[in-house]
Amino acid sequence: MTNAPTPSLAAAKQESGGALGFYGVWLLAAIALVVLPLIFSSGGSLTSFSLIGIAIIFALSYNILLGQTGLLSFGHAVQYGLGGFLAVHVMNAVASHNWPIPLPVIPLVGGIGGMAFALLVGWVMTKRAGTVFAMISLGIGELVASSSLILRSVFGGESGITTDRTSLMPLFGWTFGPQIQVYYLIAFWVLVSAIAMYALTRTPLGRICNAVRDNPERVEFIGYDPHVVRYLAYMFAGFFAGIAGGLTAINFEIANSAYLGAMQSGFVLFSTFIGGTAYFFGPILGAILVTYLQLGLTNVTSVWQLYFGVIFIGIVMFAPGGIAGILMKHRPLIRAGTLGTVIPSYLVAAIPTLAFALGIILAIETVARFSGGDPINLLGIPFVATAPTTWAAAAVLVVGGFLIARITWRRVAEAWDRAATVARDRGYLA
Repeated sequence: MTNAPTPSLAAAKQESGGALGFYGVWLLAAIALVVLPLIFSSGGSLTSFSLIGIAIIFALSYNILLGQTGLLSFGHAVQYGLGGFLAVHVMNAVASHNWPIPLPVIPLVGGIGGMAFALLVGWVMTKRAGTVFAMISLGIGELVASSSLILRSVFGGESGITTDRTSLMPLFGWTFGPQIQVYYLIAFWVLVSAIAMYALTRTPLGRICNAVRDNPERVEFIGYDPHVVRYLAYMFAGFFAGIAGGLTAINFEIANSAYLGAMQSGFVLFSTFIGGTAYFFGPILGAILVTYLQLGLTNVTSVWQLYFGVIFIGIVMFAPGGIAGILMKHRPLIRAGTLGTVIPSYLVAAIPTLAFALGIILAIETVARFSGGDPINLLGIPFVATAPTTWAAAAVLVVGGFLIARITWRRVAEAWDRAATVARDRGYLA
């Protein structure tokens, strides 16, 4: 007689271990959100963390459409902006009537506003997917954005509508005037919204959304209407986008037409796609990266939007799975213990790749600053935009870095194939 565990006992242990890991991840996330402002307590850090938290909710809501249901939207900022405007109007009404409604409830109002608009227009929009849905979303987004400059009584025109978050009733002595209190409010909604959206992906609705994304014809064969599934997904995405918009209105104490514009829709598209749509944590990574780049590049260069375009093109061409896809490709190698054989090749390839990237940066800044003659500081080295040596240096870095990088990345591919083969033999790679 052997003491080997029965299959049911082994499955129970595996299930309990998975549940423990699941709750452990969210517990670590909650601890990180609490501890983060205690480590980085400056006003700039708190502002950055608040913006990142809002961007995470916004990107995860967009991924309900793009990653889960396969709907490419060019107007997702509509629900975001309308949620912000409704939150501001409700905050002003609460302050003027002295209603006993605390500020932490206001983001929920924004979510209801985003869902209400999705409920109104979503039935027609989601009749078709693909290019038709993308064009309709773009048209509705531009329609609402232009209307925000015309309907001044609702949207306040170009100046927008202001509010005062401290005029609402305090909650446990918090007036939400200091930025750290606003940060913890945003952090609370980030955690709640992320858990809710992750739970949504594990429900039968989330699973059937994936099926509609992959093969809507088969969904019809098993008795579901893909149109209804897309409509429900669109409403949930609008709800969480409205929560993000409400938090933005609270953070800035204003709502204006910029919330509804194409730039905001492009921002969330970049965040979601760069992070990766195939994994739940992909949009989170993308929101963190894009927000930090936006905050950092705006103080360094006037053509920061061009860099977003270059990064987006690079991701589409070389890493369509996004940052999350790149990271998850390494998981079998880590489990098999073969990643160490690839790292030396990575280090060798990083040098010409960095040179190529610096060459592109130098070329962009040289073109952007050529007429004004502003100096360029690249890694502490000064360059003059009008000097021929600057153009020559940019050309050498771009051409030389590209050619050498191609050779080194081929060696990375060879090392990767060897490591993947070993991992496959050990049962860690499908």
